[in-house]
Amino acid sequence: MTSWQLQTAKARFSELIRTVKTKGPQSITLHGHEEAVVISKKDYDRLKKAKPNLVEFFRNSPFHGVDLKIQRNKSVSRKVEF
Repeated sequence: MTSWQLQTAKARFSELIRTVKTKGPQSITLHGHEEAVVISKKDYDRLKKAKPNLVEFFRNSPFHGVDLKIQRNKSVSRKVEF
């Protein structure tokens, strides 16, 4: 990611936007510290896209509806080796 000083980014804003579109996110620095990142609208939309919750994730799973037979050991104790 390329860094731009704030005053340079302001003076060459159109170039900054073209660079974001062709080369990806660009960092903006203020007094030598990264303060902001400029990203494309496409990247922004992808990041802001609603994430499915856990229930939706399992409903959309290719294994949804598969009848799994899961059994667990119901014994009171088990031998543990160290």
